[in-house]
This record gives sequence, C-alpha cells and structure tokens, in this order.
Amino acid sequence: MKQYFYNARVVLPDQVLDRAAVLVEDGIIRAISPESGGDAQPVDLRGQWLLPGMVDLHCDAIEKEAEPRAKVMFPLDFACLQVDRRNAAAGITTPYHALSFANTEWGVRNNDTAAELVREVKRLQSQLLVDNRIHLRYEITDATALPIIMELLDEGSVDLLSIMDHTPGQGQFKHLDAYVAYMMGNHGSSREEALQNAQDKMAARQDADDRVFAIMERAKSLGIPTASHDDDDPQRVATMKGLGASMSEFPINLETARAAHQQGLPTILGAPNVMRGRSQSGSMRAVDAIVAGVADCLCADYAPATMLAALFTLLKQEVLPMHEAMKLVAGNPARAAGLHDRGEIVVGKRADLVAVTETGGLPMATGTWVAGRRAYAADYPQHG
Repeated sequence: MKQYFYNARVVLPDQVLDRAAVLVEDGIIRAISPESGGDAQPVDLRGQWLLPGMVDLHCDAIEKEAEPRAKVMFPLDFACLQVDRRNAAAGITTPYHALSFANTEWGVRNNDTAAELVREVKRLQSQLLVDNRIHLRYEITDATALPIIMELLDEGSVDLLSIMDHTPGQGQFKHLDAYVAYMMGNHGSSREEALQNAQDKMAARQDADDRVFAIMERAKSLGIPTASHDDDDPQRVATMKGLGASMSEFPINLETARAAHQQGLPTILGAPNVMRGRSQSGSMRAVDAIVAGVADCLCADYAPATMLAALFTLLKQEVLPMHEAMKLVAGNPARAAGLHDRGEIVVGKRADLVAVTETGGLPMATGTWVAGRRAYAADYPQHG
C-alpha cells in the first residue's frame, strides 16, 4: 500500500518543511517531498502539521483505566482497549505502560493484578491500535515481587524496567507527611494505613540491595533497557549507572539531571510538568532542565494528552523550535529505548505519523498512523 501525505508542515529532525509531502509504502517512509505521489493514495493534510509518532517511555494512565477509583476495579481487557484509544487520539504511537509492583498496597498495584495486566496488554497487542509496550516498575521495598518480576522478564513480557524507591525521607517523598498525603489522596488509604505502609517500607528498605542487583542483572542479560527513578543526587545517579541503569527518569533537581546527562544517561521528565509550568511533587520545573540542556525526553507520566500540549507549549513560549522540541517526545525516547526504526520522519523509518491541527489554540491530533496503518481519525470544524 502506498500513501502520499501532502500539503503539510512536515517536521524533520533538523527543520520544518512547509507545504511538503511524505511518500509511504508498506508502512515505511520512502521519500520526503517527492515530485509526485504517483499511484499512491493521496492524503491532503490542508496545511496541518505532520509529526513523527510520539514515543512515551512512562505513563501509568492504564492503571486509572483499570482502577478509576480507589478499590473499584474494571475488567482488564476493557482497560487495555480504552487506554489504547487514548494514546492513538493523543498521537502516541509507542506507549510504554508503566505498571507498578508494590505488593498489596492498593488494587491495581497488587503484584498478582499488575502481572495479570502486563500479560493482558501482551495478549491483546495484535488487536490494538498502537504499539503498546510494558514499562515494569519495581518498588525495591517489596520482596514478594521478586519471583513474579523474574518470571515476567524471562517470558519476554517486559520492554523497560525501572527501579523505584518511594521510602519516605528521600526521592519524591522528601518528608513522611508528603507520602501520607499521597497515599490518602491517590489511593484511598486511611491515615493509619498510610503510616503503616510507610513504616513497612522503611523496614523493608534495609535488605533491598540484593534484590535490586539480581533484577538489574537479569534485565541486562536479556537486553532490556533499565531506568532509575526519582534520582535525588549525583551519587545516586552514579550508583544506578553502576548497576546498569541506562536512563534517569524524573531527576529531582537540576544538579542531579546535569549529573545524569554528563554520565550519558538520558533524562526523562514529565510532559504535565511542562504544560502546567511546575511539578506536582515540588521537584524542579522540567522547562528549567530543558533550558539548561539537560533534559532528553518527555513522558506523559499520567496523562497521554499532555505530550502534544507540552510540545506546543515549548514552541509557543519560544523555549525550543519545533524540530528540537520534537526530539524530546519522539526521537530521543526512541533512541533511549533502543528503537532505531522510529521517532523521526526519515527515509527508511517506520511510517508512525501524526497529523495535528490547532483547535481553540490547542493542538489536537486529526490523524494517527502506525506503520502506515490509520489508527485514529478526527475531523475538527474549520473556521476561516
């Protein structure tokens, strides 16, 4: 099948081409601005943006689809189908669903339920719209998850592994009160349950190092990329790199982001942070890291729609030109994950493409193609 996308603002790795065209054949980009489309199916984009499909390395929105309210569970196949549609509509063609394993702390993060959801995503993949992948998040204070995670790694169900430490007093939760407020607000815990969880975490932290080493070694042997999470100082970055981490997600401050960047670990920051102009947990502003040149990737974190919003926020605030901002949501994440076949509109790469218009001043996807197959379409009213 051939497709000829024309009359578009095409975002290439090094520039934006106005009134340009892209020729696609059998799901692969064959030419940029060819003289004609020949016998290809024409797709008139009417002056809209044509972007590479976005690669989201970390988003836990699937958890809210499975458990929309604390302790209210929906069928897991239903959750997979719904989050898949959300990603297609958001222009995310390669989402990594971030699933946490944290024992029996709360519903969807119960180890058995999380493992079932991992396998459900993999089972349904051939029936879904976008290229769904698994980002498995291991909470180091949970000894019971170790055998389950090893099994999932060995069966090929994991595409990215991150190591988390949400023990109060460091990382994201600098104080006990911050952890308690999070557990009560996000997961419906009582104050007593949250305090007990915190106490259990601090006790279990004492013998976590051996588990982390074993999991990281297994991932390394299987060629699975790994990330540290909520790094809060350069020493922690160095420790995680020594264990084999290949990325640093959500570094807490600029000093830590700079250390990760200098040590060759791509940094991952939240698109919601860029869109809102601040962190929800009191950490650094993502845009400050971008301006300092130590931000490599943006992820949706918990809201797929923020990827496009953050991209255009950077453009409109003149933080970065479009082709540079695009690298944060597509090219750089693809390379960090070892996906060298996508993330850019380049001849020979996958035709993962997104057409974008602006409605009410906000960017909205009007079409999403995954390896040349149309996965999403919307026709917004035109106002002249």
